[in-house]
Amino acid sequence: MGKHSAWCIPMIKDKSIFIKNVYYMLSYAFSVLSQSNFANIAAEEFENIHNLFAAILVKGISQQLKHGLYREYLNKTEDLPVMHGKIDMTGTIKNKLECKQRLTCEYDELCENNLLNQILKTTMLLLLCHSEVDTKYKDALKKEILYFSNVDTVKLTGVHWNYIRFHRNNQIYRMLISICQLIAEGMLLTTDNGEYRLASFFNEQCMCCLYEKFILEYYNKEFPTIKTSTSQISWSLDDGIGTMLPVMQSDIMLSYKNTVLIIDAKYYSHTTQVQYDVHTLHSSNLYQIFTYVKNKDMEFGNQPHIVSGMLLYARTDETVQPDNVYHMSGNKISVKTLDLNQEFKDIAAQLDIIAAEHFGMEILSSSKI
Repeated sequence: MGKHSAWCIPMIKDKSIFIKNVYYMLSYAFSVLSQSNFANIAAEEFENIHNLFAAILVKGISQQLKHGLYREYLNKTEDLPVMHGKIDMTGTIKNKLECKQRLTCEYDELCENNLLNQILKTTMLLLLCHSEVDTKYKDALKKEILYFSNVDTVKLTGVHWNYIRFHRNNQIYRMLISICQLIAEGMLLTTDNGEYRLASFFNEQCMCCLYEKFILEYYNKEFPTIKTSTSQISWSLDDGIGTMLPVMQSDIMLSYKNTVLIIDAKYYSHTTQVQYDVHTLHSSNLYQIFTYVKNKDMEFGNQPHIVSGMLLYARTDETVQPDNVYHMSGNKISVKTLDLNQEFKDIAAQLDIIAAEHFGMEILSSSKI
């Protein structure tokens, strides 16, 4: 995924349409948002992204509170008049020397003051402080935050999001924490006098992650006969020695029988690079997708097969937009744009056409959100 210093929102002719499409993208990325509990959010009109996220958190946290906040065992060390857990000898001896009739004990306590709840509380406080969040969402957040009185806040810039692990007991938090991460990484991180405040919109890297996951999950849901994955691609090595070679991790790999389409999803502020008023494709993107395709192609050996690649950019408001098909060493490499600033049914139609062109019209699915 690429980064550029300049940032613009792709093709925002009607901001409310784009924000509604962000919700649809989230609905594919996190299937829980497609459930009936969140149906009223899909029907609302949002004038800014802050209200959309606030509405999702209000509904999601409300559902969680019905089951109670997630609790986990945390290790505590405390001076107590009687033994609880196991004795910490160092602390107990120190108490004895200070003539304190206390045992220093270590024990595990089932507690709601854990990282997941701390992230939720901190994010709610950030939204409560933002001027663009409507009063009705703030009122709902104020009611819910009362249930977090025993939960500390956390510095979101210090959270290692990739290290958070979900399991059977906290699986319901996956979507909520992901929304908090979108807010923290895409709307936070500008400071005034040492205090955090929310920025106006997503940053590029944040939207790129959502854009990629949306496309992956769209094909996974709407085209069940197509195998959808983020597979690693093996290097085709003559001698089998691959020391220090980087991992080739595809964004999206679609497979049907012996036909494969590798998609690299790109959400850039500029879909082309410009030098001396000449527009060309991002060279690193093209080299990357070509490498993926050729190495995947070699995996099939002498079997009949078709392997193609595609760079799928989010459309911007620039005049020049890539729409090219290249035939390189026996493989097709396409460069397309996906227009996110239109009704969602039209976005879905664009993705359906890609599937039909590469796998045949019979592959089309009729099920949509």
